[in-house]
Amino acid sequence: MADKPSVLFVCVHNAGRSQMAAAWLTHLAGDRVEVRSAGSNPGDRVNPAAVEAMAEVGIDISAETPKILTVDAVRESDVCITMGCGDTCPVFPGKRYLDWKLEDPAGQGAEAVRPIRDEIKTLVEGLIAEIAPAKPEATA
Repeated sequence: MADKPSVLFVCVHNAGRSQMAAAWLTHLAGDRVEVRSAGSNPGDRVNPAAVEAMAEVGIDISAETPKILTVDAVRESDVCITMGCGDTCPVFPGKRYLDWKLEDPAGQGAEAVRPIRDEIKTLVEGLIAEIAPAKPEATA
């Protein structure tokens, strides 16, 4: 893994789970991790309930747009995480592949998306602790 690990979140429509995961990782790890998200069949827009649920915790994903999964995105990532949606990534040697089993927020309101959002946060926190832990503060 490079000095700055890169993570790709993949979900079929790249409109809910993968967008929330990318936003959490960016929010919690800052510039310690390079973050991407994509889908094999991207939707027209990010799920409004996901936008609302993330806004409730101070993270704005309203300007995000679903993106198509490319071989290059996988090749350039150290860790590829599918979101329990049956999507698969091209396999390259030396990459780490994870599948997070998460409920699909599609067609659900913010009330149903909140627990998914919170579960994703917990998974992302564990990922950060493993691949990009915060540097201890220097003491004089």
